Amino acid sequence: MNNLLQNPKAVAMAILEGIIPSLLWLWFWLKEDKEDPEPSGLITFCFIIGMTLVIFAIPIQKFVQSLVSSNELQIIFWAAIEEILKYLAVILILYKTKYLHKPIDWPIFLITVALGFAAFENILFLIKPLLLNQATVSLMTGQLRYLGSTLLHTVSSGIIGISIGLSFYKCNAKKNLYLFIGILSAIALHSGFNFFIMNNNGSDFLKVFAFLWVATIINLLLFEKLRRISSKN
Repeated sequence: MNNLLQNPKAVAMAILEGIIPSLLWLWFWLKEDKEDPEPSGLITFCFIIGMTLVIFAIPIQKFVQSLVSSNELQIIFWAAIEEILKYLAVILILYKTKYLHKPIDWPIFLITVALGFAAFENILFLIKPLLLNQATVSLMTGQLRYLGSTLLHTVSSGIIGISIGLSFYKCNAKKNLYLFIGILSAIALHSGFNFFIMNNNGSDFLKVFAFLWVATIINLLLFEKLRRISSKN
């Protein structure tokens, strides 16, 4: 803690580096929904809630770690916890409200919560080395991690939101099926990324980053489809 107090500039830089990528991505996705934008206050609230979810996710993940000995299963459970928490947050905040009245609303709010989660997660990652008096290492290694992590959270929660959006006008059975497939796909993608960063020296980072960009492009194409569906109804 003393190192944090002694390095206020480094702490400020870590916070900025952690949160700015999320805010830029949030601006990008909100710009995609400019025809019928969501209330800025509600978007801000969802972003903040996403940040606070990290506080709940960490102890749950540690508890699971104490019960599961397999590293592979731990990674899968950790990813599942994060994806389910982000989804539940949107449900608790917005379910049965007027703000989920069209298909495109689901990915917008899920991505917003996810970017808040990514922002706080990255801040913690960047600040941690400061406790070990390794500020320079923090900022250098953090750049690689948060670029991938922020994109990952955007894509994984986007998958869930798009899946729900695509089933918006379908029967309940199909809605449940789409939701299940969306969550399962998000967990699989999230787990794969986590497995990579925990078991790789970084030499193949560009390959994984390229894969995330491909997933992002697919999300954008599906998002555009949802926008057309939303504008017709």
